[in-house]
Parts: sequence; structure tokens; C-alpha cells
Amino acid sequence: MDDASNVPAARFWQGKRVLLTGHTGFKGSWLSLWLTQLGAKVTGFALPPPTKPSLFELARVHRQLHSVIADIRDAGAIRQAVQDAQPEIIFHLAAQPLVRQSYLDPVETYTTNVLGLVHLLEAVRASDSARALVNVTSDKCYDNREWLWGYREDEPLGGHDPYSSSKACAELVTAAYRNSFFNRRDRPVFVATARAGNVIGGGDWARDRLLPDILNALVAGTPVRIRHPDAIRPWQHVLEPLRGYLMLAEQLYREGAAYARAWNFGPADEDARPVRWIVERIAAKWPDKIQWEIDLPADSPANPQAPEAQFLKLDCSLARARLGWKPRWNLDTALVQSLAWYRAWQTQADMQAFSRRQIEEQTAALTVESNS
Repeated sequence: MDDASNVPAARFWQGKRVLLTGHTGFKGSWLSLWLTQLGAKVTGFALPPPTKPSLFELARVHRQLHSVIADIRDAGAIRQAVQDAQPEIIFHLAAQPLVRQSYLDPVETYTTNVLGLVHLLEAVRASDSARALVNVTSDKCYDNREWLWGYREDEPLGGHDPYSSSKACAELVTAAYRNSFFNRRDRPVFVATARAGNVIGGGDWARDRLLPDILNALVAGTPVRIRHPDAIRPWQHVLEPLRGYLMLAEQLYREGAAYARAWNFGPADEDARPVRWIVERIAAKWPDKIQWEIDLPADSPANPQAPEAQFLKLDCSLARARLGWKPRWNLDTALVQSLAWYRAWQTQADMQAFSRRQIEEQTAALTVESNS
């Protein structure tokens, strides 16, 4: 960490060879921009952008790195990518990321989120270059008992839907490979998992996510349909956990086995808010009038949608104490930054430059605070 501040160290990342799976997605595109801004030499491996428009295309991410368009379920393709890139650090973000999609296609979900991870870990086993690997899973990997307090990293894993259980499986697979093949003197590859809550930010157009749903309804001139208005989620800006991933990778590379474990990255307790609260805040901040209505309940015969957990919160004490990481943009600021991105997009601004400025704004704010 740079001068004991909780920001990624530019001098560490300068020239580092990094493989990033899932680089065409929402979080992957933001992480690609950040890594290249830090001076890393990045190879991305992913399917084509999952939405149109996408942050990947609008911010011209493909021009900042070496982009390999391929499927993580193709063992030969990921093995070749690792061999060609010779990465020192790997971030694994490639995934089927949607709960409702996992009900529609559980086979795709498990083969991507579990077998795809196995393919990557096998490719790393066959490589001599890797020193650190951060596997990004999800806060939904926990056995959610609807507790009022946050889950710690040693709580039982579970998952009541295919997506959530696939992420719990990914945690177990990571631990098995870490204990069986890595974290050894003769094989110094140090592997950690990162569990983050719901993220918001500019450039997200994925289905079944709140902010994209609101913006798509605005464009279509239709009311926003809210499925679970009282569900409480740990909301945070996308740059918050990404900063945690970067800081974790640095410590894995430098300190090794002491950091090779699971880590939570979530917002402050007061930023675990109901969906209804988020919608009302966005409606108050957006210049155009937003109309919204509650969707039919999950158990309605007219709308047999899959159920989702009502309450989920993370305890991030470990990341605060051992990494020095903590969120700096509260939820209100995260909403302001997210809406500012979409307004800039509407005015046809240079979205690569605008996105990079938002990265700079957060890290600059952190540096000022840490030195005060």
C-alpha cells in the first residue's frame, strides 16, 4: 500500500503482467481501466461484451490491453492464454453473474462459474509465472439465514439458488486447489477469494440489476418495475471493491500465504438499504420524472419468478484490519457518481476520460484523507 494509505500502489503495478478474466463485463471493464492507468500490462480473457451498449466499448477498453475473446469453459483456450500472457497476477471475474438467469439455465451457470474456474486453476498449475490469484466470487456464497448482522469470512457457505450455490462451490474449489497444489514452498502461488456486495456505477446495462433497469425504463418511457422493494442489500460503488481486489493482490504478491484466504469487501452498515430507498433516491436526483411500480410477488401464478433473499450484509472487519481497506464513498455519493456517469454518456462525452477521472477522484480523496 502506498504510504500506508488505502489506495493501490502505482509503483507496484507499473509493468506487472496481469491476466484479467471477464474483462468485457461491467466490473471487468472498470478494473481494466484502473490496471492500465496504474501501468500494468494487461491481457483480458472473456466472451464478447454481454450488453449493448457496454462500458467496454464506450470507454474503448480494448485499445488499452491485449484482448482475447474466448470462453472460460474452453480449457484449451484459457491454458493457451495463460501460456501466452505469462501473468504474474491473475484476477478471475469471468462468470454467469445473474441470479434469475441461473434459474433459466443452471447448466450454463455451473459450467461457467465452477468448471470454468477449474480450467483456470489447471492452467495456472501448468504455468511457472503466476504469483498471486484473486478469485472474485460473491456475497451470495454464504448460507443466508436472513441475519441482521453481517456475515464473516468463516461463516458456513451455501446458496438457495443455482447462482449462489455455484459461487459457494467456487469458494470450495479455490480452497481445495489452494490446499492441494498452491501455497507451498515449491509452488509459491498464493490464491485468495473476494466476496463483494451489490455494486452500482456507470456503464452497467445488465439485465435484472436495479440501476440499469431504471435507466432502460426511462429510455423506453415506461414505469420501472421493482421486484423486491423491501429487500435489503449492501450497496456500494463499483470502485470500492475493485480497490480492495487490487490491494489484496499486492499483499498476496508481497506477503504470500498470510493473505491467501477469503475476504469480504462491503459498505458501511448504514449503506445496507432496501431497494425501495435506492429507487426513491435516484428519482429525487434524476432530472426527469421517474415512475415506478411494484412487480407481482414471486409466488404469484401470473409471475412465477424465482425467489431472492430479503436481507444480506457483510462484516468487513478483516479487510479493514489487515488490508487497511475501507469504503470512502458513502451510498449517497455512490449514487451521485453513478448518475453523473450516465448523464455524461447522454451528452456524448468521452467516456474513457470520464471514467478515468472518476477513478482519480476516488483515489485522490483517499490519499487526502489518509494523510490528514
